[in-house]
Amino acid sequence: MTQTTAPDGKLSSILSQFSIKGGVAQVVPHGSGHIHDTYHVVNSQPGSPDYLLQRVNHHVFKNVPALMDNIQVVTTHLRQKLESMPAAQPEKEVLTLIPTIQQQWFYQDEEGNYWRMYYFLEDTLGYDMVTTPSQAYEGGKAFGKFQALLADLPADLLHDTIPDFHNVVNRLRLFRETVKADPVGRVGEVGPEIAFVEERAQAMSTIYHMGQSGELPLRITHNDTKFNNVLLDKDGKAQCVIDLDTVMPGYVAYDFGDAIRTTVNTAPEDEPQLEKIQVNLSLFEAFAKGFLEETSSALTDQEVASLLHGVLLLPFIMGLRFLTDYLDGDHYYKIHFPAHNLQRCRAQFQLVKQLEAQQSSLQAILEKVVQETRLAEITTKA
Repeated sequence: MTQTTAPDGKLSSILSQFSIKGGVAQVVPHGSGHIHDTYHVVNSQPGSPDYLLQRVNHHVFKNVPALMDNIQVVTTHLRQKLESMPAAQPEKEVLTLIPTIQQQWFYQDEEGNYWRMYYFLEDTLGYDMVTTPSQAYEGGKAFGKFQALLADLPADLLHDTIPDFHNVVNRLRLFRETVKADPVGRVGEVGPEIAFVEERAQAMSTIYHMGQSGELPLRITHNDTKFNNVLLDKDGKAQCVIDLDTVMPGYVAYDFGDAIRTTVNTAPEDEPQLEKIQVNLSLFEAFAKGFLEETSSALTDQEVASLLHGVLLLPFIMGLRFLTDYLDGDHYYKIHFPAHNLQRCRAQFQLVKQLEAQQSSLQAILEKVVQETRLAEITTKA
């Protein structure tokens, strides 16, 4: 590796640890993420690729070697599946890790920081908000294809890097312990929110109990299916699912539910004016159509039946997590004012209420999409 206009000494030293081609023209901060430090490494040699360098936050992800092992297993499997598919472009549709000069998938510096590198995916766009049914459809196709391609990869090959991440039974236990302890004296302020949780605790445990009883297969899931974790190409078509840090064993309804949580909400996650929080049914149908077109042949009937439970569960879990953190003194989530976590909690619980009010419509849409998708599959095979 040669270097033209060098980045600072520390980054230059980090870059020298990776097996990259060409030279470094410049290193530019990239993206708007709040967890990792991310840099676009611009290549100085024409025809050589650019790279994406990241410092992995090992305070959030405490077992970085296991996390990187998960990413390598998943991306290798995805690439192998795509290579056997006509017209697929694995180099664009899957993240590609760059090894270190020691043939490892990460480098740990003298200060204990962990670094990794990918090829930079050129001419792609990411969006924080879904604004059109076309975007929702592409998001559904992206996460659906991701799920379908991994359906034959045993979940036990992956490490559980964040145990009990979407386990609502454990989240409820932690919540109740915090309410009992009342460490910062806030329990008296949130009586309606506590009642909201307890009124729904049993119903929101449905997916957990379906999984425990063996009704739902444990699969490899993304677990952070925000729309900005899909890169679209210049024509607005889904190209690549990114941010694989939370890829681990889970249930399909988790990914579907979290994607819907961040797709159909007409207001921001921490919207203070609750009347602005509504459910956009056209975006729900578009996402469901894209997702089920890719997954319906791989999912069991019970998994399809669990999807609506996931739609209700994920905003409930997020509200529960915000509320627990508020009662505990705001140690987990960054806040911008003292009651920020409570405001976030109330916004998520309002979304739950809106989804509950639209539950029959959501179910009808899902049944319609499933029927159309399976009819299309039968017609294609005939």
